[in-house]
Order: sequence, then C-alpha cells, then structure tokens
Amino acid sequence: MPINVIGAGLAGCEAAMQIAERGIAVRLYEMKPAKRTPAHKTDLFGELVCSNSLKAMRVESAAGLLKEEMRRLDSFLMKCADRCQVPAGGALAVDREIFARLVTEGIENHPLITVIHEEITELPTDGITVIATGPLTSDALARRIEERFGDSLSFFDAAAPIVTAESVDMDYAFTASRYGRGGDDDYINCPMNKEEYETFFEALIHAERAPLHDFDMRDPKVYEGCMPVEVLAQRGEGTLRFGPMKPVGLTDPRTGHRAWALLQLRKENAAGTMYNLVGFQTNLKFPEQKRVFSLIPALHRAEFVRYGVMHRNTFLCSPKVLNADYSVKENKDLFFAGQITGVEGYMESAASGIMAGINAARRASDKPGLVLPADTMIGALSRYIADPTVKKFQPMGANFGVLPEPENRPRDKRERAAAYANRALQSLNIFLKENYGDRYENNR
Repeated sequence: MPINVIGAGLAGCEAAMQIAERGIAVRLYEMKPAKRTPAHKTDLFGELVCSNSLKAMRVESAAGLLKEEMRRLDSFLMKCADRCQVPAGGALAVDREIFARLVTEGIENHPLITVIHEEITELPTDGITVIATGPLTSDALARRIEERFGDSLSFFDAAAPIVTAESVDMDYAFTASRYGRGGDDDYINCPMNKEEYETFFEALIHAERAPLHDFDMRDPKVYEGCMPVEVLAQRGEGTLRFGPMKPVGLTDPRTGHRAWALLQLRKENAAGTMYNLVGFQTNLKFPEQKRVFSLIPALHRAEFVRYGVMHRNTFLCSPKVLNADYSVKENKDLFFAGQITGVEGYMESAASGIMAGINAARRASDKPGLVLPADTMIGALSRYIADPTVKKFQPMGANFGVLPEPENRPRDKRERAAAYANRALQSLNIFLKENYGDRYENNR
C-alpha cells in the first residue's frame, strides 16, 4: 500500500524521496496549482519563499554541520542545492528558481512517486501518512489539526525585498565578504555614515506597516530569527547596527575605515542580476519600502523586483504531540515533518523530512523508528521537538546549544565548534554503519 505524503515543500519532497528510494510507492499530495498560500509565487515544488540562503557552509558551524549530516543521509535537496549555488561568501545560497525546478523534476520523474494535485482538508484515518504542509498549512487542514491535537500556535514570518543589480549605485557601495571569507564579489555592501543612518532609522520606525488582513490577530507571535526590520528597530537606535546592519569585518575602500552602519546585498540568482537585502524582512507597505530603503545611499535609485511580505506561520506544540522519530504519540502511522513540527529553517525542515520519510518507510515494514544520536544536529533537533520538559515550546533552528557539551570542552570558540562537528560526524558514521552497513558509505 502506498505511503501518503501531504505537501510538496522541502520536508514533503525529502520525505517522499526517502520513502521511494526504499522501494515503497508514494502518493504525494500538493494543492498547487489549484490553490496557493499568500507567500508562494510559483507552482513548483520546494519553493523558497523567504531568503535564498541555506546558511553557512562550514562544517564547523551549526548550519554547516546540519547540511553535512544531511548529505551523509543521502539528502535529495542537498543534491539539488549543490547544483545551483550562487556566490554568497561562506554561505550556501541557491538560484531559487533553478533549485525549485530541480526539486520538481526529481520528484515528478521518480517512478515510485505519484503526484496528486489536490488540497487535503481532513486528517487521514487509515494508512501511513506524513503531513508536511508547512508553516502556511491551509485553513481547513489547520483547523482539523488543531481540533485533533490542540495547543497549535502561530507567529508571523517575513521575507526581505529583492532589487536589481544594475539599479544599485556602486559609487556608494563596494563588494566584499565579511572578514574576507568567500569571493570578493559575493556581497554588495551599502555603507552609511552616522547622519545617513540616523535619517534612515527615523524614517524606518515611523513608516506605515501593511495590515495583516488574512491573519489571526488575536495573539500574533513573531519568531526572533525572522523579526521584521522595523520591529527590530523599535528596540533602540543601536539594535540594527549590532544586528543586520553591523559593519564589523568590512572596510569601506572609499574611506579606509569601517562604516557606521552597513547593509549587505546577497545574490538572488546565478546570473547575479538580482540581490536581496540581507536581514531586511519587513511588513512595511510597498510604497514605504521604496521610500525608506531608498534612503540608503547605494539604493537611492533601486528598482525593487519583489517587496518584502509577512505571513502566518503555524506549528504544533510538538512535545505534547510527537515522538522523536516524528510519529504522533497516539498514532504511530501518522507522521509530521517540516516547520509545522517546530523546527525552524529551510534545511532544518528538510532534515526532519528525511527522518520522517525514513521512519514512515520503516513503519511500513514493522520496524521501530530511528532517532539519530543526541550529539548529532539532526538527532538533537528531533529530540528537542519531542522533549516533554520543554514548557514554553518555540521553533528551534540548528545551533550548538541543543547538543550535549563535549568532554574536555575547549575554551576557544572555533576549537569548540570543531569539536562539536567532529564528534557529531563520527557518531553519525558509527550509527549509519550499525544500522545500514555500507549503504551510505559513498556519502561521507
């Protein structure tokens, strides 16, 4: 009997591929193109709706370690991402359109995956199912989930604007990567002096915001990692200078000094014709975005090809609902994956899809679920979302804080990060060898 996967986002596509690669037929349900969420712009699978960055590549970083663990688990999405990289210093950024097309083609061409374009509005009652409907789960299904499990929460996520490369005035900007990491032209840097920054700051905190018509306004919660820049600015004039507009690690060649504040622009596509405003997620009205962001000298004539938007994000109170293998406590045939489980971030969502897919396939063969070791990033995140001791559950992305401290903890930050990463990969290799023999040998 085929396994059902609901949702063809990052987690759903990864889950579907993991199941199919184990020789089990999959019915993948996706409501596009008949219906889209407010944040989606195309009918492609695996669409990246916010940033095109998949975060740091260095294995000695939490985000880099997560991606390396995914590669060793034969991640379908990591293969797609590696084929469509765009320069981004020490980060892995992708051409989002090429990425989504690679994901869509891979799914549609797999002989064991049948795509059904249909909105699912009820929770399944029979068979094995993975629900990976994401942070913008359709209203009807979200109601069914809340009726069944309760304690579902919602907060608001925000996306940054994108401008054309040719409209950036390079007389007021320079190309460089922070601390010289990556290529010299990976980022366009838009410096500001004290007076320019203060003018921009005042305009930003007084700018008019867009109404949240489609959202439940009774108790909005904004996840810290996606805080709109105008909300962040309300905390104080220095907040942006120590956050998304921090100038450290960059020297303005025009002055020979570090700027007072600085906005980075990152390539949005492989051709380098579009750039997004790094860390500038926003819910300002579109004309206000044009007016306020154009106060940054390098953007005084910027052409915006996409304005920032804000949208609802829904997730379960997973410690009450899910096991660490992503199965539902009261129904081992039902799995959840992706941001709806409370993992936060593109690759975190995809990684949960890997594990949900693996365990759904194991369930079909009456095998117990697998949970990776606690000292791996994927294992630690899966344990976090199922930890009953977590009382105020909030989304969690990859970070070293979720891992147990290594023995003889190094004092040096870089050495400590390397120790976390080395231990995790050694632990993962041993786990895979014990459970799968040589199946994953070529992925190291």
